[in-house]
Amino acid sequence: MPYTVGLFPNMQKDRVRECLPHILSLLEKYGFKTLLPQSQAQDKALSYTVDETSALKQMDAGISLGGDGTFLQMARYLSPLKIPVFGVNFGKLGFLAETEMSAFETALQKLKNKNFQIEERSQLRACVIRGGKVAVQAHALNDMVVAKGHFSKLAHLELKINGMHSGIYAADGLIVATATGSTAYSLSAGGPMVHPSLDVSLITPICAHALYTRPLIIPGNNLIEITAVPPYEELLLSADGEIASAMAENDIIRIDKYPEPVRLIRLNGRSYYETWQQKLMRTCGNEGAK
Repeated sequence: MPYTVGLFPNMQKDRVRECLPHILSLLEKYGFKTLLPQSQAQDKALSYTVDETSALKQMDAGISLGGDGTFLQMARYLSPLKIPVFGVNFGKLGFLAETEMSAFETALQKLKNKNFQIEERSQLRACVIRGGKVAVQAHALNDMVVAKGHFSKLAHLELKINGMHSGIYAADGLIVATATGSTAYSLSAGGPMVHPSLDVSLITPICAHALYTRPLIIPGNNLIEITAVPPYEELLLSADGEIASAMAENDIIRIDKYPEPVRLIRLNGRSYYETWQQKLMRTCGNEGAK
């Protein structure tokens, strides 16, 4: 029975559209059955498209073609179904991607020969409690962000951890990140880099109006609650950079560990530290770190 992969391409990228025929040819060459959910094939009358339900029932793995945003969307979509994933980088950084297009054929050979490992990464779940009921739910591999709207003044946010008051932050917002997400928005806001194997959550203030305010690292099974306190300002909740909900005045945001991890297909044996050096240091302009 052939190994079945689902493709999740970012069709807005010119290079993805250019490379897609070659990618399909390579998948056929190595005996893979390829599925492209119809929602991923807008304006593409392709014979290998299938409806969502059919695709998910058949899929052994998901492959994203794009940047980290494309990968995050695919990972959130497939993780509840325990379908493993890997990314082919067509973006700038591609920190979460497993391979570049130049090495895609080698990656397929390893996948065909089952020369890979599965690495589990924790996710976060956010529930917006409104009037005592769950109004919105979302999950994220990188981070949940509670932040002020575009024209709001400073937000005032109360933080509770396991029901205990842990401070009031006057800031542009709060980032709650996984260890995987420690190299994303949290890092830009002054948070630490954390090895992704650690089961922790990071709480990083965004532009806090206090000298003593510092990021926190807490156990991954802790319950985090964030509420707005007067003076109230417009607030937005986002999951992996996508707006999940606008916040009402008395909403409570509860963030805990999502029950299903993302299952990453690891093909190249590269360590986290090598990835950090090759991608993040390169992005920072430190070309001397080989």
